[in-house]
Amino acid sequence: MIITKEQFKKDFEKKMLKLYAQEVEDSTIHMQYFTLGYLMKEYISEGWAKTTNRYTKYGEKQVYYFSIEFLLGRLLASNLLNLGIRTTVNDALKDMGLSLKEIEDVEVDPGLGNGGLGRLAACFMDSMASSGIPGNGNGIRYKYGLFQQKIVDGYQVELPENWLRDDNVWEIRKSDKAVKVRFYGDAWMKPKEDGSLEAIHTDYQEVLAVPYDTALVGYENKTVNTLRLWNAEVPNYSDDIQGELNFNKVLLNKREIESISEVLYPDDSHQEGRVLRLKQEYFFVSAGLQSIVSQHKESGHPLSELHNYVAVHINDTHPAVAIPELMRILMDEEGMEWAEAWHITQNTMSYTNHTIMSEALEKWQIDLFKELLPRIYLIIGEIDRRFREILSTKFGEDQNQIEKMAIISGGYVRMAHLCIHGAHSVNGVAKLHTELLKSQELRDFYMLYPYKFNNKTNGITHRRWLMLANPELSDLLDETIGNSWRRNPQDLKLFKKYKRDPDIQKKVEQIKQNNKEKLAQYIKEKNNIVVDPNSIFDVHVKRLHAYKRQLLNALHILHQYHEIIENPNFDMLPKTYIFAAKAAPGYYFAKEIIKFINALADQINNDPRVKDRIKIVFLENYSVTLAEKIIPASEVSEQISTTTKEASGTSNMKFMMNGAVTLATLDGANVEILEEVGHPNIVIFGMTEKEVLNYYRNGGYNAREIYESDARVKRVLDSLTNGFIKGIQVEGQDIFKNLIDYNDEFFVLKDFDSYVAAQKKMEDLYRDRFTWNKMSIENISSSGVFSSDVTVMQYASGIWDTRIIER
Repeated sequence: MIITKEQFKKDFEKKMLKLYAQEVEDSTIHMQYFTLGYLMKEYISEGWAKTTNRYTKYGEKQVYYFSIEFLLGRLLASNLLNLGIRTTVNDALKDMGLSLKEIEDVEVDPGLGNGGLGRLAACFMDSMASSGIPGNGNGIRYKYGLFQQKIVDGYQVELPENWLRDDNVWEIRKSDKAVKVRFYGDAWMKPKEDGSLEAIHTDYQEVLAVPYDTALVGYENKTVNTLRLWNAEVPNYSDDIQGELNFNKVLLNKREIESISEVLYPDDSHQEGRVLRLKQEYFFVSAGLQSIVSQHKESGHPLSELHNYVAVHINDTHPAVAIPELMRILMDEEGMEWAEAWHITQNTMSYTNHTIMSEALEKWQIDLFKELLPRIYLIIGEIDRRFREILSTKFGEDQNQIEKMAIISGGYVRMAHLCIHGAHSVNGVAKLHTELLKSQELRDFYMLYPYKFNNKTNGITHRRWLMLANPELSDLLDETIGNSWRRNPQDLKLFKKYKRDPDIQKKVEQIKQNNKEKLAQYIKEKNNIVVDPNSIFDVHVKRLHAYKRQLLNALHILHQYHEIIENPNFDMLPKTYIFAAKAAPGYYFAKEIIKFINALADQINNDPRVKDRIKIVFLENYSVTLAEKIIPASEVSEQISTTTKEASGTSNMKFMMNGAVTLATLDGANVEILEEVGHPNIVIFGMTEKEVLNYYRNGGYNAREIYESDARVKRVLDSLTNGFIKGIQVEGQDIFKNLIDYNDEFFVLKDFDSYVAAQKKMEDLYRDRFTWNKMSIENISSSGVFSSDVTVMQYASGIWDTRIIER
């Protein structure tokens, strides 16, 4: 987009007057934000309309990315960058006595995701638009995002995250595109005179799904795609509802319906929460598919060719009901026979698996599913019956094998099985993950459908995680290798030739130091902890889960603490350990680890014997915006999940792109990071895939033996229960029991020795500034392959069969 500074000033002043009847010089910072936001939406709207019309006019095949999470982050800075006018706007606002940075900081960061899944979806949306791929997002417009985390006396406390308390400038409500979604009731198949069957669904609860559309702006191109989020509302009631009793029923029904789009991931530890979770999944899937089919029919193309114009992607199993729902629409509403509807459905749907752990594969109790979605259950029942016939031809009378693979079995509807059978493509999200799916968790399905399985390693958008988050480094890259990397991130490899250049090394080091000083100031303001920006910034930020092993990190810190106490001359470089993580509200062990980390921080940070050689910071309420502050300042990237447990990871890519050195197990995409940067530029520790799988298959692991034989481990674990760490009597006992009595499911103690050695190696490397800076440059220059631009291009050609229109 081309706009002059003077034109922008006029537009801004005019918009301010229109919105607030206020002169710019008399405006508040919130007025300035909303004025700029609504003005940007106007600038975007023309390109948005032209993109939509172009897709329709030329019959482009469009991708619809179905995800229960979209963790977008703030959009103002991103939209200004992608429009190519950020510098112009910054200069114009400065002329007017305003600060773009201060205005950008007003924007709420919507927490419409829990972590990697939602952030990946957001990166894909950005990359599809920037790569010229006709792509749309489809999800839920939660009233409250993932909870706002507060740390009170070391404990996680959850508060509502009301991101919609003020206007959302980016969305447009499309009431005319609303559809109705049905729950409950009775469903059966009624014979017709011609011998065919007709689906009957009566006594259902009807919910109005109203779409809110947000523009997704491509980077300096003419593509503006759409993210459609659905809001659950009450349909208009007929005029014959009278009386207090009926009115009260209406109010109860209203509350029940509106709760569908109220909160992300309701607590599913009880039946009511599980029902609501499944309601959410069907709600946005049904609404999205109804909208897609309606739009396809309006285009004039026959429904029999839907799969030639539409690709629906199932991001993890939450949208798995898309498969039977499309069958329902095609058969019940459009009159298709089963065979044709199934052919279209299979060729429309594709599925990404995001987990290796079989216990995390989604499944629903039959009774719950059947009561809430009776018609969908009938369709899944028929899919299962026909799938069992396929299995019978392969496995004969082996009923155990058939039950093992069936979609409905053991009292449950198994959503991953539904996705694999009902989609034409099944992909993992890292090479190791995909190979483990094929050889372990989904081996039976791989043997049945080898042609469906493929790998698409996750990626991140370098526009947000480098260009926006680290402008100084971006400018240095422009100065040294030109700016082609901004459009073609794999050109970052050109920076590799500067890895031994002392001047460039010094500049890279200074940029990192500047970012560390900014983060240190933020930590002082938020946590009232003074950290040394000259210390090593060792960072572990991600969802709090036992397999991600924040506990291993904390136990190592406790080990170092003991070493300092016992030997005041203990040789170590000053280190600042930075944590940020949310634990699921019902995940009590994860919340106990948070308490342990905070208790450890409180004790170490205030112990004069430590002499500030260790500082621990737990930053509350981890979000995209907070990550943008932390990642550019990070020097050591902790990626220490138990090998075979992390599907991919994306924070590992963000850190390396900003010059951090990865401390990693050979898990998820860490394996591919190693392949790209080489052994000298990453520090690897821990058990191999084969060693881990051997323990899981054959047993033989004994955590107590390690506790009794390794004096360091014994000292650390005893500190959890003997009062050495203050304020964790209950938490310390539970952590001890988890590691010893329950035999350390994620091999924290097995990898402890290797981790201690890896931390020492990382410290030794850091002492050699030439070597460390060379490693940092190697990581930056090797990160381009992990751009989500690269990933979505692979999806477009290998799965979705979509044309790349412009780039």
